[in-house]
Amino acid sequence: MLANYHTHTARCQHANGEDREYVEAAIQAGIKILGFSDHCPWPFPGDYVSNIRMTPSDLDNYFYSLETLRKEYQKDLTIYIGFEAEYDISLNNAQEALFSDYPLDYLIMGQHFLGTETDSCYTGMPTTDEAMLQLYVERTIQGMQTGKYLYIAHPDLINYTGPDEIYEKHMIQLCTYLKEKDIPVEINLLGLWTHRNYTSRRFLSIAQKVGNSAILGIDAHAPEQLLNSEAEALGVSLCKEFGLPLCEKMEIH
Repeated sequence: MLANYHTHTARCQHANGEDREYVEAAIQAGIKILGFSDHCPWPFPGDYVSNIRMTPSDLDNYFYSLETLRKEYQKDLTIYIGFEAEYDISLNNAQEALFSDYPLDYLIMGQHFLGTETDSCYTGMPTTDEAMLQLYVERTIQGMQTGKYLYIAHPDLINYTGPDEIYEKHMIQLCTYLKEKDIPVEINLLGLWTHRNYTSRRFLSIAQKVGNSAILGIDAHAPEQLLNSEAEALGVSLCKEFGLPLCEKMEIH
């Protein structure tokens, strides 16, 4: 892989390893562009503290550590500093204010919830509710229309287990939007390798019909996952099988 924009850190509370270990693993793997996109902090109201993402108090250390490593390893690879973030209508302005004083390079969208984390369920939970599928697609497109996000992490995260024709009716809207904006769909290697509901062949068949391109996202939660050449080969083989042109890197301005 030339580039990976989907890399977490231990700050999200469900990954492990030091920041430096991720960088050195990426260099060993031959990666030339490494984007860190840990689960974003949110300024949640009240005293709620998430156990699946970094907290606002982690921001200083996150940027200091990664900016230090960016300078130290600049001859070996390019490091970008970003976040994987939900599009949350109620907290969006507060989130932008939270990031405003930091040198943020990019965001990728990972729509893990359809509302705020405190009042909605995880979209990866199995459901036969068409309304949830429809809302997921609508909310994801709405977020992408802001122009804030580089691409969508695991766009098929929504775990709709109902009829294929209902799934396609809604997901084809998402794939069509991404096609029109020349945004690749992510083939999520962590989900693929660990047999989660994503990356799904059902989704890739829709992307094939629409004519989408694809990008590989390691979704690394441990440094050694950046070295998993078998997962990478599996992702490449899916691109070939479904005729999805592989996007090797994204433009970050």
